[in-house]
Amino acid sequence: MIIFFPVNCLLCFIFQILIGDPITTCLSPCVYDMICKLGFELKENCNINSIVAQNGEVCWKTITNCVSYTHPDQSLNYWESVQRLGPVCEAIHLHFLSLTKGQFEIQYAPWFQWTSFPELFPEVFDALRSLHSATISLSLMKLTSCLERALGDAFLLIGKECPFLLRDLLASEELAHVFGQAVMDVLKVFIGSPRGLNLRNVLWHGFASPQEIPPKYCSMLLLLTAGLGQLLESYCQQTKVTLAHRSFITLTNLEDLIVFPDVTHKILSVLEEVMTKSTFILKIMLPYWEIALMKFKAHRFADCTILLLTQLEAGLRRVFAAVNKCPDTLLTAESTTLYTTFDEILAKHLSDGKINQLPLFLGEPAMEFLWDFLSHQEGPRIRDHLSHGEINLLEFPKEAASQLLAFSTVLLLRFCDPEVLSTVKEDTAVRLLLSLAEGYHSRCHPLFQLKKQVLRCEESLRMWPLLPLPEEPSQDAARLEDTETNACYALITKILEELCHQMLEDHHVPRVFDDPPAEEWALLLSALCRRHVSVLFCPRAVLEVLAVLRSITSHWQVVSNQVVASLQLRHQQWEERRLRSRQRRNYLSMRASIRLLSPVLYLTLLLIALELVNIHFVHGKNAYEYQQYLKFLKSVLQYSENLVVYTRPEKNKWRETINLTHAALMKIWTFTEKKQLLIHLSKQSTSKVIL
Repeated sequence: MIIFFPVNCLLCFIFQILIGDPITTCLSPCVYDMICKLGFELKENCNINSIVAQNGEVCWKTITNCVSYTHPDQSLNYWESVQRLGPVCEAIHLHFLSLTKGQFEIQYAPWFQWTSFPELFPEVFDALRSLHSATISLSLMKLTSCLERALGDAFLLIGKECPFLLRDLLASEELAHVFGQAVMDVLKVFIGSPRGLNLRNVLWHGFASPQEIPPKYCSMLLLLTAGLGQLLESYCQQTKVTLAHRSFITLTNLEDLIVFPDVTHKILSVLEEVMTKSTFILKIMLPYWEIALMKFKAHRFADCTILLLTQLEAGLRRVFAAVNKCPDTLLTAESTTLYTTFDEILAKHLSDGKINQLPLFLGEPAMEFLWDFLSHQEGPRIRDHLSHGEINLLEFPKEAASQLLAFSTVLLLRFCDPEVLSTVKEDTAVRLLLSLAEGYHSRCHPLFQLKKQVLRCEESLRMWPLLPLPEEPSQDAARLEDTETNACYALITKILEELCHQMLEDHHVPRVFDDPPAEEWALLLSALCRRHVSVLFCPRAVLEVLAVLRSITSHWQVVSNQVVASLQLRHQQWEERRLRSRQRRNYLSMRASIRLLSPVLYLTLLLIALELVNIHFVHGKNAYEYQQYLKFLKSVLQYSENLVVYTRPEKNKWRETINLTHAALMKIWTFTEKKQLLIHLSKQSTSKVIL
């Protein structure tokens, strides 16, 4: 088993690499010159009155005239554009520094209302006046994400589906129509291309240190956002359209991810200590970590999380490059090649097809934590949502920041000197964090979600209220259990015996016909769902099978909910003598059908639980066998879909459910008898499951 802390020799090897020559920048020479030098080469003074009118209106012509194009294709000349825009940015920055907070809000606040978070911009103004480089960089990150979200809203005035990537959004004909192509070219220079300043990406991907981002570029984007608001207002007045803001998203499955206790002052003090001693952190990036802790203490949880995410990416990129012996160019932001981001860092393979060694080094628990928070579609995908401006920063949950902070503490400890680690581990709270980190299992992978569905459905089945009836109607109900029903009971018993023969040493068959169902069913399914199954880098076949199993379980949940609702309603009507003769017969038919459906659903839940435990044995099937297996699962899915329809209150096709069930059980038995289930391919018996 891969544990969270790998063998000492490998850790020492990486430790020595990370403490080598001190890194002074994560920008390539070309990108460094573009951001840190080029905009300062022209020393000419630019009159602010030619850029901003007295009423705060932006004079776009002055700005767009600075954008240069190459000949003859008229593509953007980013190098010359940045150079010529430098003095304009300087004039704007000095202009903002000359304003009081009140003057800024009077002059510019109305023009930020087109964004979904206008409260952000006075904060950005405060950051500029603070002259604190890390705070300015953080403000610039939030500003670019807010601007991207607002531009997406403007895009939807014309377009139907907003592009996911900012570069595609800025290149769209829709935004060029709303704001003008020249204006969009200005934005491309600052945030739209790796050949330009690319301020959004160098910050969000953790490449730029605080000292490398000139504050005047933050001032420039602040003014550009106001100017865009002015242009948009004019466009809306001319076209008689109204801008609508898309709703912020809510982070999903966050409750499943809360595995670490709340970060206490003790843990914060430990983190403050190890920040300066851990080789995971570059010295040039240390101010970001310091601000992250300050923001957490100030209950600014979104700010803390943004900084942590960018610095986790920066640190993991160095480890990734070290363990895979990658060239130094993978460590820096380049202008002509793609960045090394979380996508590459957390992938199974390198770009050349070789196995990525980082998962082996970090261990499955750490990798699964990162995948849960960042990558899984059913996870919170915090980095994506934050960087694209999709989350209300003021309502960002403390729990998410706390979990990332705890994980970061554990990660930094891995890259500390052994003596430091030994001293810190004397604290009980630290030992608990390390233990929880080592035992982490994915909470957002489809397999975990399937386990949740199985247990939730079993819990729902226990709620089926088989309410008592008078003696004579009960006898009538018994007569409804005809030959086909009895055949179903026989098939259920045979299938259970076969499954349990594979599963348990004593071949014990759980009691499935009891009313209410035996307690051992809940224990058995819980025990199976507690078994660990590796989920890192699941192949397509595994994910495809899981998707079908989840669909089946989802339909069982609907069937169970409908049965409960129908039983409660009909029983109340029976007690109140409000059922007509035909309705009474239908009620008795429903009860007879439900007596059969209950064991069938328990049986299929057991089948699903056994298959998910043995899911990786799907690779033991050849292409034909795999297709036959999928065909079988989809037949069970079809059965569950039909049951959803037949058990709806407005349908009441209870007799038909028995026919459906018999046909489905025959298919399950035929497939089981041929020993084509995954449990039959498993070399490890599930007899270790303890009831």
